[in-house]
Amino acid sequence: MPDTAFSVISPQKPASAVVFASPHSGTDYSDSFLEKTILGRKAVRSSEDAFVDRLFAAAPEFGAPLLTAVKPRAYLDLNRSPDELDPALIDGVQKRGQNPRVASGLGVIPRVVANGRAIYRGKLPMAEAERRIRCYWHPYHKALKGLLDQAHRQFGQAILVDCHSMPHEAIDTMAPRSGPKPEVVLGDRFGAAADSAIVDRIEAAFAAAGLNVARNTPFAGAYIAQTYGRPSRRQHAIQVEIDRALYMDEANIRPNGNFETLQRLLRQVTAEIAAIGQEEMPLAAE
Repeated sequence: MPDTAFSVISPQKPASAVVFASPHSGTDYSDSFLEKTILGRKAVRSSEDAFVDRLFAAAPEFGAPLLTAVKPRAYLDLNRSPDELDPALIDGVQKRGQNPRVASGLGVIPRVVANGRAIYRGKLPMAEAERRIRCYWHPYHKALKGLLDQAHRQFGQAILVDCHSMPHEAIDTMAPRSGPKPEVVLGDRFGAAADSAIVDRIEAAFAAAGLNVARNTPFAGAYIAQTYGRPSRRQHAIQVEIDRALYMDEANIRPNGNFETLQRLLRQVTAEIAAIGQEEMPLAAE
């Protein structure tokens, strides 16, 4: 197993039940991977949640750990089940009733990046898919589970804030609605992944920073929220999606002139969310 399957920045003294994580901001595009892809480096990065780890880098200052991926999303998607293997990409995978993510090329080993652009010319051997899952997927999720278990033991609850970014066009193409379009989307799987009181507090923290917040549309949370959100066991998972146009030049995948301003805003938001994990929250009725 490689030493660089994930990165954890721990606080000097754990002081919050909150765990921040960024599964899609990995940037280790190895030469062997770049040799396999038919895309240029900029194109293969288009599905990456670029710089999200930097936006939430202050978490350890407020007593909460920050877990980040090392490998990029185009190489391995940590927000998918390890059995979401794409028969159109992985040699030897049986075709059966597929979920929409796999059918669209967004399984655990993605077949496409943004706008449906193919990553590879042909298929990958099953051994390669299994190696990626063994070396990177399982270590990341073992670390995530360990951090949540530790928070639960120490604080009596665990709150996962799963940090992502969304293409601006995902918001631009939403059906027209009254009022401004969201800049932040919180996903709690329509209440199944987190207690509403906690989600209310997280929404209030973003709103206080002047950001427009929506819930569950167009992103309600995927594998991570579904797997780790267990509010009846006092374990909550909230997916956070931030409009990339707020902080980056999407075409060139680099911070824009507003990056540091948003980073400062999110530092305060991060502090307020971490403070939620320092309080005793009532157990939701089952």
